[in-house]
Amino acid sequence: MPDTDGVTASLTARLAGHAQSFERLFEKYFASLDGALDTPTYGRFTPECLELLRELSLRGGKRIRVVILHEAARLVTDGPVAGLDEAALSLELLHTHGLVHDDLIDDSPTRRGGPSTYYAYRERFPGRPRTALALTVLAGDLALALSLRALLDARVSPPVRQAMTEAHTRAAAETILGQVVDLERDVTGELPDTEVLHQVADFKSARYSLLAPLELGLLAADGQPAYHEGELRRYARLVGICAQLRDDYLDLFGDGTEMGKPTGTDIRDGKRSYLVTALLSSLKGAERAVVENALGDPACTAATIATIREIAEERGVAAGLRSRMRDHAEQAALVATGWRPRWRSEAVDFFERLPRWSVERSH
Repeated sequence: MPDTDGVTASLTARLAGHAQSFERLFEKYFASLDGALDTPTYGRFTPECLELLRELSLRGGKRIRVVILHEAARLVTDGPVAGLDEAALSLELLHTHGLVHDDLIDDSPTRRGGPSTYYAYRERFPGRPRTALALTVLAGDLALALSLRALLDARVSPPVRQAMTEAHTRAAAETILGQVVDLERDVTGELPDTEVLHQVADFKSARYSLLAPLELGLLAADGQPAYHEGELRRYARLVGICAQLRDDYLDLFGDGTEMGKPTGTDIRDGKRSYLVTALLSSLKGAERAVVENALGDPACTAATIATIREIAEERGVAAGLRSRMRDHAEQAALVATGWRPRWRSEAVDFFERLPRWSVERSH
């Protein structure tokens, strides 16, 4: 893969520029929410809920969905495009919804260097676990509702607003279905085949992190995404698979400090990820037993995780995952190359480079 350092630097710089602009927009959005949203005057639960969503939303993140949204519009025009701010807010609020519910499902204590919404509520209500659970679900639901409300406020024509809302709602529904399939994958006790793993990556993350911002950006810029649905879906799916392969790989081989969580989390949680499936498919005897005994054991030690990491390196599992990441990145880049006769070359460059960046970035 040529010029990986240049690709990473270029994409990182572009991400940083879009992210900085969006952070200001997001802060302004939450500051104005009290006056814009009709809320009950009784009690403290409502303002606390909104504050927890604000804290989580503003606590960081690469804002990759925002970048893809803007670059999708740039496929059509380099001029200003109405509706992108509202679409960006909707995408990141949908992401907040997913984080809140994901951390509840996974019983995760931290997110982005701070407490997860679920654990924040558990700390507030140590003797009332059902209250903490219920408020976490409601906080995630509120983020979803706010994401739709943001799009309904978009300053675009009614037909464009309707099309954007439909694309957003479809992505939200498909993402929730992806979470359902993800849970089923991990409780059957069977090793999932490659297509199951690909479907989880596609529905759970690619549909809302890649396909939705592509569609919303093109819709806002009058790019007619419906005419190109097949190739947009293929591109999003391939990049989503790249990103999930990388996340699964880093869960064992990454730097826990950079990731903000310890390595081996997927193994302790019993997830049948790309990496875990590759491990169990490749190992026999005592080595396989080490992985099977650790899988789903929350008390699995760092030493055991280190042993599994060594086994994975020695048996070629790590190299195999890296190879699969690169293969899918190259396939996705080729899909984007096919957009050159139709769309602006500078923006196509970005989408050609994005899959490689998704593989090469360090965290």
